[in-house]
Amino acid sequence: MELAILNTSGKETGRKVDLNDSIFGIEPNDHAIYLDTKQFLANQRQGTHKSKERGEVAGSTRKIKKQKGTGTARAGNIRNPLFRGGGRVFGPKPRFYGFKLNKKVKQLARKSALSYKASTNNIIVLEDFSFETPKTKEIIKMGNILNITNKKSVFVLPEQNNNIYLSSRNVQGVEVIMASELSTYKIMKASTLILMESALDVLQATFEN
Repeated sequence: MELAILNTSGKETGRKVDLNDSIFGIEPNDHAIYLDTKQFLANQRQGTHKSKERGEVAGSTRKIKKQKGTGTARAGNIRNPLFRGGGRVFGPKPRFYGFKLNKKVKQLARKSALSYKASTNNIIVLEDFSFETPKTKEIIKMGNILNITNKKSVFVLPEQNNNIYLSSRNVQGVEVIMASELSTYKIMKASTLILMESALDVLQATFEN
């Protein structure tokens, strides 16, 4: 699949790039995308939730009433979960929600996500650019030219560029990420992927490794 390389003004540079079919042209695997996205979101969870059980709440262990003859249910101490202020039954405990996912499944998921974007023409390739200083208005101007305003878009860079990151930080719906850190979740969440020309080589090398 060939795509024209655009400049920051949205005009074609006269050059084209051939997207690798082994990355951008495979038959998408929906289940792999589901598993990789599920793992990504699970890893974001802190898992620090905790409630006190009956052995952890404050209160006396004295038997509050006699066992029989009251006409009501038997009760032990005031920390009984049925009483107000008592401990909680089977409450949440700190845990890790992440799970293992094979490397090949994760690669298949990312390739599938990229293939979906390529098949729906939601990938734009830009020639390499940079800013001398952070300028938010330049990112906004670029978004208007590329017709991605008010859409969730991800700029994929070959390496860390602090000026581009700072320029896009306050623009709603725009995210900047390095090609080596591009995840299935980020790809699927974005309406449009804006790939810098050099980032394609990094993606290629990432999948080869």
